[in-house]
Amino acid sequence: MKTLRDVKVGETAKVVRLHGEGAVKRRIMDMGVTKGTEILVRKIAPLGDPLEITVRNYELSIRKADAGNIEVE
Repeated sequence: MKTLRDVKVGETAKVVRLHGEGAVKRRIMDMGVTKGTEILVRKIAPLGDPLEITVRNYELSIRKADAGNIEVE
């Protein structure tokens, strides 16, 4: 299973499934990350956390732990 954590800077991935439960999953969906959405990984912070991504034409910072709940292809 490949997650958003595994995507390299400059690569685009498509969301296959969201893992997690309750508030965490709801928060990710509220940010616009839903099944079928394309995500571009723009930057990774120097210490590896957070990731800066582009989703639905806006920039978003997401924690590595949350990125691990987003399955991509």
